[in-house]
Amino acid sequence: MKKFILFLSILIINSGFLFAQKASVIKAYNLFLDKNFVKAKEAIDLCIQDVTLAQKAQTWLYQANIYYYLANQEYDAKRENNNYTPSFPDAAEQSFNAFIKAKEMNKNIEAFEMLSPNEGIPKLYALMLVHGVEELIDGKIETAKRILEKAILSYEFVTPPQFPLNGELYYYYAYTLEMLNLNEMATTYYNKALLDGSNNVNVYLRLIENYKKNNNISVIKDILEAGKRALPENPALFVADIDYNYLIEDKETAHQLMNNLPAKVFENADLLVNVSNFYILDLDYQKGYDLLKKAYQISPNNFVIIYNLGVCAYYLSEENFQKENELKLKGDNINAMTYKAKSDNLLLEAQNYFERVHQTEPQDINVMHTLRSIYARLQSSKYDEMDAKIKAAE
Repeated sequence: MKKFILFLSILIINSGFLFAQKASVIKAYNLFLDKNFVKAKEAIDLCIQDVTLAQKAQTWLYQANIYYYLANQEYDAKRENNNYTPSFPDAAEQSFNAFIKAKEMNKNIEAFEMLSPNEGIPKLYALMLVHGVEELIDGKIETAKRILEKAILSYEFVTPPQFPLNGELYYYYAYTLEMLNLNEMATTYYNKALLDGSNNVNVYLRLIENYKKNNNISVIKDILEAGKRALPENPALFVADIDYNYLIEDKETAHQLMNNLPAKVFENADLLVNVSNFYILDLDYQKGYDLLKKAYQISPNNFVIIYNLGVCAYYLSEENFQKENELKLKGDNINAMTYKAKSDNLLLEAQNYFERVHQTEPQDINVMHTLRSIYARLQSSKYDEMDAKIKAAE
């Protein structure tokens, strides 16, 4: 008898649970009208799982609207508090999918106090752009591509869009395509970003890089000129112009530009690194070193700056070492000692930079060989340890 009562109790509880979970579009709609979008989502999701209700355009329209307002609610919460973590980050994409589904089932579907598919679809692009960029930043490239594709469909659903994005949506989609090595498609969408009114310097810079990859050099000059007209004070385009002149082997023009760098270049560590690289290509390590020192003041923990400073200091040490030997052969020992001091100081500096690089990239065999060479010249006790590391790695 006791077992029977227990079984009956379980049956009653389960029946109550099933009853509580019964799918109801009316319940979902009422919760929507009450602006309780989280509960409305739970209710409409049950309806989508119901075989019968899922065959009705009305069900999908309800889901589209509920998810749309839920996405907006979460976006507003994020704007008010940067630390807020959305509980439903894909709400905008799900809303888009549901609007498309509803429209496919009934192109004239409508509901009181709700957006129709033709009204809702073109309102979703900004929300999906935010979500797509977040996925891109997280390294989820394929997911970002899928979301941004839908954002573009939303953006282009009505021409012109209600709130122009000035190329930003096309830029991020193009960048995503580039990350997937779809460079031809990326170029198309970078150009669409420009047609959409982009003033983002990265659009011009990425276009230039893509044309370089495709060896389409003749177009680069036009892109540069267009960029300089749109953004005449932007230092990144000035540096891109130097790069272009190196590309076409017009070093005279490139050097003229390098000797007249705008002040804003000296405020940007990355641009200083780029210009220093041109000097390093010319084997002018002193000028490269001087620029890298300025970049180092701005960004002292930048790996590329530290590595390149090591390279320049190492070769400058070699140059001073050779001058020392030349003067010794001439019997000018006093001046030779001056160059020896410079060479030793630069070598110690190179050692410091390469040791920092080695800490970050301990398996880089080229850095290990360079350090071993430095230790040998300085007669450092660290030589044996580095020699052992190299032999173990090889």
